[in-house]
Amino acid sequence: MNKKIVIALGGNALGNTLAEQMAAVKHTSRAIADLVEAGYDVVVAHGNGPQVGMINNAFTEYGKIDPKFPFMPLSMCVAMSQAYIGYDLQNALREELLGRGIKKSVASIITQVVVDEKDPAFERPTKPIGPFMTEQEAEAARARGMMVVEDSGRGYRRVVASPKPKDIVEIETIEALVKDGEIVIACGGGGIPVVKEGNHLKGVGAVIDKDFASSLMAQLIDADSFVVLTAVEKVAIKFGKPEQEWLSDLNMEQAEKYIADKEFAEGSMLPKVRAAMSFAASKPGRKALITSLEKAADGLAGRTGTWIHS
Repeated sequence: MNKKIVIALGGNALGNTLAEQMAAVKHTSRAIADLVEAGYDVVVAHGNGPQVGMINNAFTEYGKIDPKFPFMPLSMCVAMSQAYIGYDLQNALREELLGRGIKKSVASIITQVVVDEKDPAFERPTKPIGPFMTEQEAEAARARGMMVVEDSGRGYRRVVASPKPKDIVEIETIEALVKDGEIVIACGGGGIPVVKEGNHLKGVGAVIDKDFASSLMAQLIDADSFVVLTAVEKVAIKFGKPEQEWLSDLNMEQAEKYIADKEFAEGSMLPKVRAAMSFAASKPGRKALITSLEKAADGLAGRTGTWIHS
């Protein structure tokens, strides 16, 4: 029986523009196809930080031209980003698999993720979206009412609320497709954030962290491993300093100590470590891997990456 893995793709796997995305998904698909060829049942999640911001900004700008154009809620922008990223990714992956003689269906699921409307995150927006800005552009954005912060030394970005995921509406569909041998792309951009109002699902203005949503999905489908793919091969402490140290293995106690010591950047590595810890703690024997896209196969084989476990 194949091992079941959930992969959370970082932004570096998708690019920042349409042209970059078209090129990036081909490279990304080769790495995912390597895992399929190695015998894993794969579920793929992905971020949407640059894309959802661009979609939201585009509708905002068009609204200035045509005042009758309706305001586009952020939840709808997330849905659009899921569809157009999934479209490129599933086609690139299908092509790569067929080129290797592997006949497997690839399906993107427009995924809704339930959040708590009383989540304190709505009072403290922290999730970066959209393109990076200069300091001058950030000041102009603040003047238009946006909340903008400096993002891990890389520039300024808009931030929105990032509530914790509580449940995944389409989880039974995802499970059924995986059981049928299909490759599933789900929880794109962390999922469309919704709150329950009886039988009605209402979209809310937020972006869910894709690592936390992916971790929850991995738990709910009983994955063997949860894999967070990012720009670096391993997690590090003292990152960027002369005494930087790469970590191959982390237990919960060590991880909590490093978090308390603020070793992991809040807008970068911290949510990845937290999401990995959540999966590892959810059931005895579960482990999570953080590594780079290029090293995913080597990481799952135990040759590199940072493994997080209880």
